[in-house]
Amino acid sequence: METTSTYASTSDKMTKEERKVAYATIVGTTVEWYDFFIYAAAAGLIFKDLFFAPAGNTLGTILAFATVGISFLFRPLGAFLAGYLGDKYGRRIVLVMTLVLMGIATTCIGLLPTYASIGVAAPVLLLILRILQGLAAGGEWGGAVLMAVEHAPTHKRGRFGSFPQIGVPLGLILASGMFALMTGIVAPGDAFIEWGWRIPFLFSIVLLFVGHWIRRTVEESPVFEEIKERKSASQTPIRDLFKNHALLVLLAALVFAGNSACGYMTTGGFIQNYATNPTGPLQLERTPVLICVTLASFCWLITTYISGALSDKIGRKKTYIIGWIIQLCGVFALFPLVNTGAMPLFALGLCFLASGIGLTYGVQSAFYSELFPASVRFSGISISYALGAILGGAFAPMIGTWLVSVTGSTFSVTIYLAVMTSIALLSTLSLRDRSGIPLGPDHEAEQMKSPIVWHKN
Repeated sequence: METTSTYASTSDKMTKEERKVAYATIVGTTVEWYDFFIYAAAAGLIFKDLFFAPAGNTLGTILAFATVGISFLFRPLGAFLAGYLGDKYGRRIVLVMTLVLMGIATTCIGLLPTYASIGVAAPVLLLILRILQGLAAGGEWGGAVLMAVEHAPTHKRGRFGSFPQIGVPLGLILASGMFALMTGIVAPGDAFIEWGWRIPFLFSIVLLFVGHWIRRTVEESPVFEEIKERKSASQTPIRDLFKNHALLVLLAALVFAGNSACGYMTTGGFIQNYATNPTGPLQLERTPVLICVTLASFCWLITTYISGALSDKIGRKKTYIIGWIIQLCGVFALFPLVNTGAMPLFALGLCFLASGIGLTYGVQSAFYSELFPASVRFSGISISYALGAILGGAFAPMIGTWLVSVTGSTFSVTIYLAVMTSIALLSTLSLRDRSGIPLGPDHEAEQMKSPIVWHKN
């Protein structure tokens, strides 16, 4: 039997290498998602004016959010490429490659001329850079998760798996804080539209060097080292994955879709645009709205860590179920609080929902890692995550904008989010809790047993 000492210490105190892995996964994903969220925030706040002005306010907003969604369509390609490389050549090389690609693409967006300068070429170039961001994001998550979970002691997989997840709200905090700083202090008013919006994108190059330096110092995943030593790496991981685990990939994707839809609808651009739209019902100032989003991000961060640690105590599935129930309550409370226009209630609505999002996000790394066998694990979790992002978050801001424009009410958005959350809950109930299952390649036969509850093993 595999013991925890095979891959990490049995002590509750983290070793030097475990701390290094934690820092690398947190910092790396923070940089990746800072890059991703500053784009989503900019799309909601100003890109409709800078790159899609001829389309008008409503259509321009939809087109700006469409560029957010289109990048998600390229996540599976990034996941396919990263999954193939990660299952065949290792986790660490993929982590470094995706970080560099994301940082370069983001910095180039900060240098991009607008529609007023070069016409239609501006949105075309913006879309190309956004596609590169999508490719990077599709490959990033799986590598970070496996570096964390496969280094972890068995009894702390949930906690270690929450480290890369924490990077997402940290990235959002950094992105929202940076935009709040620019709109409120450094470049308020017209200065923000003229040049201030570029600074958060250009700042990415600094984060890139920091993240790259930290990630290069981390040792390869011990599970992959054992796979390499035994020469048991799959030569065709993608084909093997879909041949043996296609339904599992779909169910895992639907689990994440419920989280992704709420996350990107409320903290990824839609709320910022809805609340600050000068022709909308609220017409709030940008800076206080961004501060509220930042507060919600802190709630997301805290509950993400709680979720991972809790899943080590009560199991992954029970933790998920608690999270889905809280998220569903948050969905129905969100717009009644937001639509008051009072900033304390606005913040409360976002924080309530963000807490549910965190509880269904922190557990995901360990849950996903324990679903798939070692030989196709990178491909399995990366592709499931990428597909879930498409089904849930890719076009959620655009869908929300369209629903409000068609129905004239945010209740339609509430129903949409409630349906997505319910689908995710049902998908979670369809999967077995495999907390503590051995992750090494010598337990492949046990890992190959179907985790779908209606399948007999």
